[in-house]
Amino acid sequence: MSEEALTSGDFTEESEPYSLFATWLRDAEKSEPNDPNALALATVDADGMPNVRMVLLKGFDPQGFVFYTNFESRKGVEILGARKAAMGFHWKSLRRQVRVRGNVEVVPDAEADAYYASRPRGSRIGAWASKQSRPLESRFALEKAVAEYTARYPIGDIPRPPHWSGFRLKPVSIEFWHDRPFRLHDRVEFRRTPDGEGWTKVRMYP
Repeated sequence: MSEEALTSGDFTEESEPYSLFATWLRDAEKSEPNDPNALALATVDADGMPNVRMVLLKGFDPQGFVFYTNFESRKGVEILGARKAAMGFHWKSLRRQVRVRGNVEVVPDAEADAYYASRPRGSRIGAWASKQSRPLESRFALEKAVAEYTARYPIGDIPRPPHWSGFRLKPVSIEFWHDRPFRLHDRVEFRRTPDGEGWTKVRMYP
């Protein structure tokens, strides 16, 4: 689908969301100066208080949207508690937004292992050294932990920490928004059918 077609609003004729998301992400990879796969991830704690932060999308397909984190971090604990989350993508250069809501599952160990092995060595060390979301007494303490794990794994394989893995958000809804003049934006929401096998599409007031 061409940029001209998307700009004209023809994306609203799409019958399913994943190919449209793939097109928009490819466009963002060409136009966004930094991290076109960045997203705002919203979770909720045990008291019902929401939290939001930026993370990076590391994969998606019809099964869902995948990202990785420390399961002992604030977001990890909150997701494991609620098993629900929401995502927001905003590509300012394209004047587009995508919102995703759904249930969350842990990715299989083999999938997490493969992604962890693909990361730079320093990032793999960092996954061991950082007690993410917990108080840090000094920068030196973090640097010391990095040095300790670097010495522990000087060469060869670095195993994936047991507390570090991935989540897959399985959407119940995916909403696409595209800026149009005079705030008469195009906005379409895809909603999972009750059997979980298909989508219904609703055009929304902007």
